[in-house]
Amino acid sequence: MLITVRFFASYADRLGLDQAQLMLEPGDSVSELLASVARLPGAQDLPASPLVAVNHVYATLSTILRAGDEVAVIPPVAGG
Repeated sequence: MLITVRFFASYADRLGLDQAQLMLEPGDSVSELLASVARLPGAQDLPASPLVAVNHVYATLSTILRAGDEVAVIPPVAGG
């Protein structure tokens, strides 16, 4: 199944792109998607614990994805 992944901040900078289309297996979760992202060129230095939103709603690692979903990968943010 085809998933659109949008990257923000350091993810976009390090990967050199702001979005990608990834092929996953039916029933795959956010966890499998992040494993696919980790295999992209430039991903070796990415923050390990991004926030993830599926179709504009924050999701957990166990959230099951469906064909056509849009996933936003947002690195951890610190501030004060």
